[in-house]
Amino acid sequence: MGNRTERGKTAEQVELPPMACDVLVVGGGSSGICAALQSARAGAATVLIESAHQVGGTMTTGGVNFPGLFHAWGRQVIAGVGWELVTKAVALDDGRLPDFTRPTGRCHYNHQILINIPLFVALAEEALVGAGVTLHYHAAPVRIKALSKGWRVHTAAAGNLRAITCRQIVDCTGNGSAAALAGFERLQARARQPGTFIYRINPNTDLSKFDADELQARYDAAVKEGVLQRNDCRWSLLNYLQRGGDTANYVENADNSTAEARTRTNLRGRAAALRMLRFLRSIPGLENTRLESMSPEVGVRETYRVRGEYLITHRDYTSGKRWKDSVCHAFYPIDLHRQATGVQPAHLEEGVVATVPLRALLPKGSRNLLVAGRCISSDQRANSALRVQATCMATGQAAGAAAALAAQHGISPAEVLVEEVKALLMSHGAIVPG
Repeated sequence: MGNRTERGKTAEQVELPPMACDVLVVGGGSSGICAALQSARAGAATVLIESAHQVGGTMTTGGVNFPGLFHAWGRQVIAGVGWELVTKAVALDDGRLPDFTRPTGRCHYNHQILINIPLFVALAEEALVGAGVTLHYHAAPVRIKALSKGWRVHTAAAGNLRAITCRQIVDCTGNGSAAALAGFERLQARARQPGTFIYRINPNTDLSKFDADELQARYDAAVKEGVLQRNDCRWSLLNYLQRGGDTANYVENADNSTAEARTRTNLRGRAAALRMLRFLRSIPGLENTRLESMSPEVGVRETYRVRGEYLITHRDYTSGKRWKDSVCHAFYPIDLHRQATGVQPAHLEEGVVATVPLRALLPKGSRNLLVAGRCISSDQRANSALRVQATCMATGQAAGAAAALAAQHGISPAEVLVEEVKALLMSHGAIVPG
């Protein structure tokens, strides 16, 4: 027990000294890392707060450690600070990049890049600290108040409270949480996509001796008996065993937008892994199956999207529409997952590369606030492609550039010249639409 202090607080629950910065980035996933790096490298005093224990978001804490897509139709379309970190992680791990000159056809995943999770986290932290970013883990905003020239953001972290005054906020939460606290509208689909809990199992046996049909019959019977749930394994059971678990499941109604929902989602994910482990160990020949690793959290595909000054539609995305204020590219199939039917990626027509306008990063009616990553302004189908990690990195870097310039000039991001944003991005290695 801590010593009692005035107003009923304990010594461990204190209000920390206030902070001030030019740009506050909320959320340290793929987009947040890049937003903070770009902002700081452009000379803005930058603070990054992250509710988890590490940066990287879905790529690290969610275990989805194969970012993409950076290339389209034989040319690179996304680069910049995110690409810098990914390639450093591959090189330091003695890994290999895919041959991007080879067309993938309908196998777009062949151009995703496998990374070592702890190595990527360490490299990202090194880059952030090296750029001068002030990084706070286990911290989240609880109240946001508009000021005449920025914001006061009240945060909570491990029993401590702190007020951060900033000129600009970049919401990289994936849920639009900061934008919502600031009073801006969020959108939510009627039918949310399921999440996936990534874990690894080792059957510890020679799988060639098993009959695929017999294994599948056992799985189907276990589902019928209520021992398993249908989406505990979406693949054939033999394929699941051969791939060691991986991304085989769906977690229904996955949501990490609140602490309660995040807890419920992760409980469901781990319960599914436990069901599968017990089931497998009940099969003759698979008694020695082991659970070798679990991602810390369920990978969540969809929660909220912020309504922006422009909303990217499915038609915009699939037609490769360009705007005068397009600040980055995006390339991935429409990737809408359904609990009952799974996913059938809808690939873009040959030569089509989507773009993202700056207005989709600006909450409608806002000043001094941007969003990046999964929660940018888009309809559900467009968002199913825009939410992937390479695009999140690109929108994060674009938002960080706009925020830094707005703070420097004492204006709102909507007032920053798009040409100036593009010039800054290109000077830091990004590829911008021509």
